[in-house]
Amino acid sequence: MLWKEQRTPLALAAALLAAGAAHAQEGDGGKLESVVVTANKRVQNLQDVPASITVLGDAVLQRSNVRELDDLPSLSPALTLSYGTQPGNFSINMRGVGTFSLGIGVEADVAVIVDDIPLGMQANAFKDLADVHRIEVLKGPQSTLFGKSSIAGALNITTKPIGGPVKTSATLLATNDHEWRAGVSVSGAVSDTFRMRIAASKTDYDGTLDNLTTGGRLNGSKGDNLNAKFEWQPLDNLTFTLSPRYNRTEKFCCTTAFTSMTPGGLYRNAPQLPQSVVLRDIHIAPGNRGVRNDYPTGGKFRDWGVGFKVDYGLAAGHTLSSISSYGKYHMDDYQDNDATDIDILQYLTLQDGSPTGMHGGLYQYGQFNVKSTTQEFRLTSPDQGTVRYVVGLWYGKNDLNRELAKAPLIFNYGTNYGADAWNVNKAVYGQGTWDLRPDTSLIVGARWNDEDTGYNYRRYTVPPQAFALTEFYTKSDSNSSKTWKLGLEHRLTRDAMVYGTVSTGHKGVAYDLTSGFTAALAAKPAVPPETARSYELGWKQSLWDNRAMFSMALFRTEFRNFQQSAGFFDYDGIFRTALNSLGGLRTQGLEVEGSVRATPRLQLNGSFAYTEATITEFRNGPCYNVLNAAGTAATPGPGCFQSPEFNNTNVQDLAGKTLPNAPKVKLNLGGQYDVPLASLPFNAFISGTTRFQSRTQYSLNQDPMTIQGAYAISNLSVGATDKRGRWKASLFVNNLFDKRYAAGLNNSIANGTWSPKAPNAPRAVNTTEWLPPRDWHRYFGVRADMTF
Repeated sequence: MLWKEQRTPLALAAALLAAGAAHAQEGDGGKLESVVVTANKRVQNLQDVPASITVLGDAVLQRSNVRELDDLPSLSPALTLSYGTQPGNFSINMRGVGTFSLGIGVEADVAVIVDDIPLGMQANAFKDLADVHRIEVLKGPQSTLFGKSSIAGALNITTKPIGGPVKTSATLLATNDHEWRAGVSVSGAVSDTFRMRIAASKTDYDGTLDNLTTGGRLNGSKGDNLNAKFEWQPLDNLTFTLSPRYNRTEKFCCTTAFTSMTPGGLYRNAPQLPQSVVLRDIHIAPGNRGVRNDYPTGGKFRDWGVGFKVDYGLAAGHTLSSISSYGKYHMDDYQDNDATDIDILQYLTLQDGSPTGMHGGLYQYGQFNVKSTTQEFRLTSPDQGTVRYVVGLWYGKNDLNRELAKAPLIFNYGTNYGADAWNVNKAVYGQGTWDLRPDTSLIVGARWNDEDTGYNYRRYTVPPQAFALTEFYTKSDSNSSKTWKLGLEHRLTRDAMVYGTVSTGHKGVAYDLTSGFTAALAAKPAVPPETARSYELGWKQSLWDNRAMFSMALFRTEFRNFQQSAGFFDYDGIFRTALNSLGGLRTQGLEVEGSVRATPRLQLNGSFAYTEATITEFRNGPCYNVLNAAGTAATPGPGCFQSPEFNNTNVQDLAGKTLPNAPKVKLNLGGQYDVPLASLPFNAFISGTTRFQSRTQYSLNQDPMTIQGAYAISNLSVGATDKRGRWKASLFVNNLFDKRYAAGLNNSIANGTWSPKAPNAPRAVNTTEWLPPRDWHRYFGVRADMTF
């Protein structure tokens, strides 16, 4: 289904931004607050850091009602998220680049770091962002300082700090489409040497799809969170920080709904299973949200861990830090693979044409297990001086396990396997800034990394067969790498800086540890390491006595041996993936961000990204299908050909094509106007945001039926806040103009699921599906925050 482009007025927001700049130039506004970041493993003012960084501070996160990672792309133009069939294979994309993979043998391209501790598996990030104070979106390779899984960028997350006197805060939120949240925290100094913060929260959202079988909803989530932070400072120069955490999340997610279907289909070629029976009461049309599932779809996961940090102040202002962590992650995932509530097996036949003799449907179940241990020693120089630096030692160990069964064994459906993957990283790193002269500095960074990786792969008999091990493969690899960063910054004035940087990135070897793993793949070398080289030119400027600030960056990053899984529908209707090593890809573009305090009451902000994420070399790319000339079957689409070089399979050369889920243009505009109420004990405010995104291709195979047209979404909020800071209340409406768009699109032509074959009358059936996002429609909510 090709979603048509939608337009919404952006002129008002643009006019407000321009008017705000004019007011600020006249000098009638207050100053902007300074924004601090820890992107270079030290506390710095954002405007002093020579890098393109989007900072989502506490005020923005609260005003936008951010709950989970899914909310961040609407606030940062550099970010997009790609969704798979279950939470374990979601992907974070930075500047259009992110690894989509179903296997545990492939690292992510975007690292997620929480309080200096990287998550062992990116899937662990798709949960409630509980007790978060600041999120730094670091764009481009971050391998020199952050190492593992940061070749395309990183999300550097900082949890809320411990306040002064002990205070209790609470938050309540509810919407008219069945979402609610509740949270409470206690934070402050217990004594002169001991401080603590404990925060608990609970969230629940029913979902976006209606399950007609159960009367419930799908594509929602619920979670419980407990975070704590304990600080003990026995000496002026010595601080111990202990940070335990616990999270339990359930995502009943990842289900798509039909938006079109050619009439005359039979499910799995069974005459007893026509569309009218299998999809009864589902009104297939654009925007349809009805499905029929009789088996759960999604995942339940638990995450717990602890961080321990020691900061010791040395002579001459140096700080020696030790950061240790241990974490465990477990997820049980499950999926209704026939997407029906019919006893289909009684009507189906085996490959030899005989009845199955079974009852029920097609389903899958499995689990992920991750254990992570890290240790970092870091020496940080003072912030003053001609030379400023950070150097460190790093150790990290991840043990990952995946168990998956698709049952029962029937025709080409069914698999049962287990896989273990491990990686051990040891590194030494450093980055420093040398002031060549008072207004010019040289930036130099380097990292040496040694990595040991490997896997065990087991294949078992498929239920309902008796359990037995049928295949076993194992492999181990070692490799070392060097990454570096070189830059020059020049301060034009006290308020203006220009810079240029060159940096490299590295990601280790990969293994395609999925259901398609075979002896032939086991005999091959690992998928080669992924490398990147990035160039960035930037300009940062503060204006009108710090009433306005903006940053601008031009960037270009070249990737080699990019690791990417490509998905496709087999003739039997089963969605399969294969891990590929793309010869090369490039992302390049322009990013602009700015804020202006137009008056003491009005603050405006905007961000813009133009990104070209393009494949430069991929000669054996996947194909999409179209109807044949007779309209009776599927045939490979334009540009696809049978290649002797690649085992006579159908491939297409994707050089010059766009990466999936990489819109060229993203624009965010927002602002808040505060309304003083002199005669009342509270003040009022009104805030709003508008975000625009250009057309987006969701499929690597470039299927024209999986393009989401351009769209814009606007949100509005009004509220009041107590003058003594004791409470704040707001009413908000999201997707104000009720615009429809999809977070994912599927298109399938004449596969084995719905297209009848002999002995029935052959017919090519085309189906399209969509994944509705959280704000697929206009909805309203209320929020209350209290401190006492």
